[in-house]
Amino acid sequence: MSKFEQLQDVIPGVSRETFERLEKFESEFKRWNSRINLAAPSTIDALWQRHILDSAQLAALAPDALQWLDLGSGGGFPGAVMAVILRERPGARIELVESNNKKAAFLRSVLASLDARAKVHVSRIEQAVGKVSQPQIVTARALAPLPLLIKLSQPWLQQGATALFHKGREYAAEVEESRYAYGFDLVQHESRIDSTSRILEISRLTDANVSAET
Repeated sequence: MSKFEQLQDVIPGVSRETFERLEKFESEFKRWNSRINLAAPSTIDALWQRHILDSAQLAALAPDALQWLDLGSGGGFPGAVMAVILRERPGARIELVESNNKKAAFLRSVLASLDARAKVHVSRIEQAVGKVSQPQIVTARALAPLPLLIKLSQPWLQQGATALFHKGREYAAEVEESRYAYGFDLVQHESRIDSTSRILEISRLTDANVSAET
Protein backbone atom coordinates (compact mmCIF):
# COMPACT_ATOMS: atom_id res chain seq x y z
CA MET A 1 0.00 0.00 0.00
CA SER A 2 1.42 3.39 -0.99
CA LYS A 3 1.81 6.21 1.51
CA PHE A 4 -1.08 8.07 -0.12
CA GLU A 5 -3.27 4.99 0.17
CA GLN A 6 -2.31 4.64 3.82
CA LEU A 7 -3.40 8.23 4.43
CA GLN A 8 -6.67 7.66 2.56
CA ASP A 9 -7.31 4.62 4.73
CA VAL A 10 -7.06 6.81 7.83
CA ILE A 11 -8.86 9.84 6.33
CA PRO A 12 -11.20 8.75 3.50
CA GLY A 13 -11.39 11.35 0.75
CA VAL A 14 -8.24 13.23 1.74
CA SER A 15 -6.76 15.21 -1.14
CA ARG A 16 -3.43 14.59 -2.84
CA GLU A 17 -2.49 18.18 -2.03
CA THR A 18 -2.79 17.43 1.69
CA PHE A 19 -0.76 14.27 1.20
CA GLU A 20 1.99 16.23 -0.54
CA ARG A 21 2.04 18.81 2.25
CA LEU A 22 2.36 16.06 4.85
CA GLU A 23 5.24 14.57 2.88
CA LYS A 24 6.91 17.99 2.95
CA PHE A 25 6.31 18.17 6.70
CA GLU A 26 7.91 14.73 7.06
CA SER A 27 10.95 15.88 5.12
CA GLU A 28 11.34 19.09 7.14
CA PHE A 29 10.87 17.22 10.40
CA LYS A 30 13.74 14.88 9.55
CA ARG A 31 15.95 17.80 8.57
CA TRP A 32 15.29 19.72 11.78
CA ASN A 33 15.44 16.59 13.94
CA SER A 34 19.11 16.14 13.13
CA ARG A 35 19.75 19.46 14.88
CA ILE A 36 17.26 19.84 17.73
CA ASN A 37 16.07 16.30 18.55
CA LEU A 38 12.33 16.60 17.92
CA ALA A 39 11.78 12.86 18.33
CA ALA A 40 13.74 9.81 19.42
CA PRO A 41 16.10 8.65 16.64
CA SER A 42 14.73 5.11 16.98
CA THR A 43 11.31 6.29 15.73
CA ILE A 44 12.44 8.28 12.69
CA ASP A 45 12.46 5.35 10.25
CA ALA A 46 8.77 4.79 11.09
CA LEU A 47 7.92 8.51 11.17
CA TRP A 48 5.09 8.31 8.60
CA GLN A 49 3.28 5.43 10.26
CA ARG A 50 4.12 5.92 13.92
CA HIS A 51 3.72 9.68 14.18
CA ILE A 52 2.06 11.24 11.12
CA LEU A 53 -0.68 8.68 10.44
CA ASP A 54 -1.21 8.21 14.18
CA SER A 55 -1.87 11.94 14.45
CA ALA A 56 -3.93 12.16 11.26
CA GLN A 57 -6.53 9.67 12.45
CA LEU A 58 -8.00 12.36 14.72
CA ALA A 59 -9.47 14.11 11.68
CA ALA A 60 -12.03 11.35 11.17
CA LEU A 61 -13.16 11.53 14.80
CA ALA A 62 -14.22 15.19 14.61
CA PRO A 63 -15.01 15.80 10.94
CA ASP A 64 -16.97 19.01 11.52
CA ALA A 65 -14.83 20.69 14.19
CA LEU A 66 -13.21 23.96 13.11
CA GLN A 67 -11.49 25.26 16.26
CA TRP A 68 -8.71 23.08 17.64
CA LEU A 69 -6.15 23.43 20.42
CA ASP A 70 -3.06 21.20 20.77
CA LEU A 71 -1.29 21.10 24.13
CA GLY A 72 2.41 20.34 24.53
CA SER A 73 2.87 20.17 20.77
CA GLY A 74 6.55 19.19 20.80
CA GLY A 75 7.56 18.20 17.28
CA GLY A 76 4.03 18.69 15.98
CA PHE A 77 2.14 15.52 16.82
CA PRO A 78 -0.74 15.77 16.50
CA GLY A 79 -1.00 19.57 16.21
CA ALA A 80 1.10 20.29 13.12
CA VAL A 81 -0.30 17.30 11.26
CA MET A 82 -3.83 18.47 12.03
CA ALA A 83 -2.91 22.00 10.91
CA VAL A 84 -2.11 20.62 7.46
CA ILE A 85 -5.26 18.51 7.33
CA LEU A 86 -7.50 21.36 8.49
CA ARG A 87 -6.60 23.39 5.39
CA GLU A 88 -9.30 21.31 3.69
CA ARG A 89 -11.97 22.64 6.07
CA PRO A 90 -13.07 26.23 5.28
CA GLY A 91 -12.78 28.36 8.40
CA ALA A 92 -10.80 25.80 10.38
CA ARG A 93 -7.87 26.80 12.60
CA ILE A 94 -5.63 25.27 15.24
CA GLU A 95 -3.55 26.78 18.01
CA LEU A 96 -0.49 24.98 19.36
CA VAL A 97 1.01 25.46 22.82
CA GLU A 98 4.69 24.56 23.25
CA SER A 99 7.03 25.86 25.96
CA ASN A 100 10.32 24.81 24.32
CA ASN A 101 11.65 27.69 22.22
CA LYS A 102 13.53 25.53 19.71
CA LYS A 103 10.56 23.25 19.09
CA ALA A 104 8.25 26.27 18.81
CA ALA A 105 10.63 27.78 16.25
CA PHE A 106 10.44 24.59 14.20
CA LEU A 107 6.65 24.58 14.37
CA ARG A 108 6.38 28.22 13.30
CA SER A 109 8.82 27.74 10.43
CA VAL A 110 7.36 24.56 9.00
CA LEU A 111 3.72 25.60 9.40
CA ALA A 112 4.39 28.92 7.67
CA SER A 113 6.08 27.08 4.79
CA LEU A 114 3.01 24.84 4.48
CA ASP A 115 0.60 27.79 4.59
CA ALA A 116 -1.22 26.13 7.49
CA ARG A 117 -3.92 27.95 9.42
CA ALA A 118 -2.19 27.71 12.77
CA LYS A 119 -0.80 29.84 15.57
CA VAL A 120 2.02 28.71 17.85
CA HIS A 121 2.13 29.98 21.43
CA VAL A 122 5.47 29.73 23.24
CA SER A 123 4.03 29.15 26.67
CA ARG A 124 3.51 26.71 29.46
CA ILE A 125 0.04 25.20 29.25
CA GLU A 126 -0.99 26.66 32.62
CA GLN A 127 -0.13 30.14 31.33
CA ALA A 128 -1.92 29.71 28.00
CA VAL A 129 -5.40 30.10 29.48
CA GLY A 130 -6.76 33.40 28.23
CA LYS A 131 -4.22 33.56 25.39
CA VAL A 132 -5.93 31.01 23.14
CA SER A 133 -9.42 30.96 21.70
CA GLN A 134 -11.98 28.59 23.18
CA PRO A 135 -11.62 25.41 21.11
CA GLN A 136 -14.09 22.75 20.11
CA ILE A 137 -11.41 20.05 20.28
CA VAL A 138 -8.40 19.79 22.61
CA THR A 139 -5.64 17.35 21.69
CA ALA A 140 -2.48 16.03 23.35
CA ARG A 141 -0.17 13.13 22.57
CA ALA A 142 2.63 11.61 24.67
CA LEU A 143 2.37 14.52 27.10
CA ALA A 144 1.28 13.31 30.55
CA PRO A 145 -0.80 10.72 32.43
CA LEU A 146 -4.53 11.19 31.89
CA PRO A 147 -5.34 12.74 35.31
CA LEU A 148 -2.79 15.49 34.65
CA LEU A 149 -3.94 15.90 31.04
CA ILE A 150 -7.47 16.49 32.25
CA LYS A 151 -6.25 18.98 34.86
CA LEU A 152 -4.27 20.90 32.26
CA SER A 153 -7.15 21.00 29.77
CA GLN A 154 -9.87 21.55 32.39
CA PRO A 155 -10.35 25.29 31.67
CA TRP A 156 -11.40 24.51 28.10
CA LEU A 157 -13.20 21.22 28.71
CA GLN A 158 -15.44 22.78 31.34
CA GLN A 159 -16.38 25.44 28.80
CA GLY A 160 -17.69 22.77 26.43
CA ALA A 161 -14.65 21.52 24.51
CA THR A 162 -14.12 17.84 23.79
CA ALA A 163 -10.74 16.18 24.29
CA LEU A 164 -9.13 13.68 21.93
CA PHE A 165 -6.16 12.23 23.79
CA HIS A 166 -3.81 9.56 22.44
CA LYS A 167 -3.08 6.98 25.13
CA GLY A 168 -1.08 3.77 25.16
CA ARG A 169 -1.74 0.31 26.56
CA GLU A 170 -2.10 1.55 30.16
CA TYR A 171 -5.09 3.71 29.25
CA ALA A 172 -7.62 1.73 31.35
CA ALA A 173 -5.74 2.30 34.60
CA GLU A 174 -5.38 6.00 33.79
CA VAL A 175 -9.13 6.31 33.13
CA GLU A 176 -9.92 4.61 36.44
CA GLU A 177 -7.57 6.93 38.32
CA SER A 178 -9.09 9.98 36.62
CA ARG A 179 -12.57 9.01 37.76
CA TYR A 180 -11.60 9.75 41.37
CA ALA A 181 -11.15 13.44 40.59
CA TYR A 182 -13.46 14.07 37.64
CA GLY A 183 -16.75 13.13 36.11
CA PHE A 184 -16.83 12.90 32.31
CA ASP A 185 -18.37 11.17 29.34
CA LEU A 186 -15.93 8.81 27.64
CA VAL A 187 -15.76 7.18 24.23
CA GLN A 188 -12.80 4.89 23.58
CA HIS A 189 -11.71 4.73 19.95
CA GLU A 190 -9.33 1.94 19.00
CA SER A 191 -6.28 3.35 17.29
CA ARG A 192 -6.12 2.71 13.54
CA ILE A 193 -2.34 2.47 13.87
CA ASP A 194 -1.77 0.45 17.06
CA SER A 195 -4.46 -1.94 18.28
CA THR A 196 -3.18 -1.70 21.87
CA SER A 197 -3.67 2.08 21.97
CA ARG A 198 -6.79 4.21 22.22
CA ILE A 199 -7.96 7.70 21.39
CA LEU A 200 -9.92 8.81 24.44
CA GLU A 201 -12.78 11.15 23.61
CA ILE A 202 -13.66 13.03 26.79
CA SER A 203 -16.53 15.49 27.13
CA ARG A 204 -18.92 17.00 29.69
CA LEU A 205 -16.16 17.33 32.29
CA THR A 206 -17.12 18.05 35.90
CA ASP A 207 -15.40 17.75 39.27
CA ALA A 208 -16.06 14.35 40.82
CA ASN A 209 -18.00 15.80 43.75
CA VAL A 210 -20.27 17.76 41.39
CA SER A 211 -20.86 14.64 39.29
CA ALA A 212 -21.77 12.62 42.38
CA GLU A 213 -24.41 15.15 43.42
CA THR A 214 -26.20 15.24 40.05
